[in-house]
Amino acid sequence: MKRRLDWRLCLVTDRALAAPRAIEEIVAAAVRGGATAVQLREKGCGTREFVALARRLKTALAGLGIPLIVNDRADVALAANADGVHVGQSDMEYHDARRMLGPDAIIGLSVETMEQALEAEALDLDYLGVSPVFPTPTKTGTAPAWGIEGLRNLRRASRHALVAIGGIAAANAGEVIRAGADGIAVVSAICSVADPERAARELRAAVDAGLSCCPPR
Repeated sequence: MKRRLDWRLCLVTDRALAAPRAIEEIVAAAVRGGATAVQLREKGCGTREFVALARRLKTALAGLGIPLIVNDRADVALAANADGVHVGQSDMEYHDARRMLGPDAIIGLSVETMEQALEAEALDLDYLGVSPVFPTPTKTGTAPAWGIEGLRNLRRASRHALVAIGGIAAANAGEVIRAGADGIAVVSAICSVADPERAARELRAAVDAGLSCCPPR
């Protein structure tokens, strides 16, 4: 049986958006505000620096019950003893990541189309990253946005936990949850704001309010 993980609010890191603050500062603030998972996503990081940063965050999150997931790089996740990896459609194949990290690792997969999501039904994934739900300036070159109706259709079609990302803020997070997402992932909504703890608290409150209107999942 798949473990039950808390995907209500996942922080996806971006050092460029957080600057001049250290990403560790942003993560600590987000956790105080109610983040339930952290995905370390640093495209411009060299391997050695990436591993060192992942190890620092893993230590900071130890004992809090908050998983650290590394974006793209299964090798970095392995070296840092992170809890898992998130892969995109052009990254390492799921089966290779599973062999590398073992049966207990958390593995998530980005899906941008219904076809990709249906193909993922055969995989023993922990969650699908549904991207993008709304248009977003953080990540360019993506597929057309799912939208709320697309998210509802995906919820009916998929057995996996759904973590929605892309253009999500406190104002629309509840709608996203009511459409079928198990949680949200945000980048700029926490990393780029003056008070990331307050932002995380507002996002978490919106998610929890959305869940309170939904039947148990």
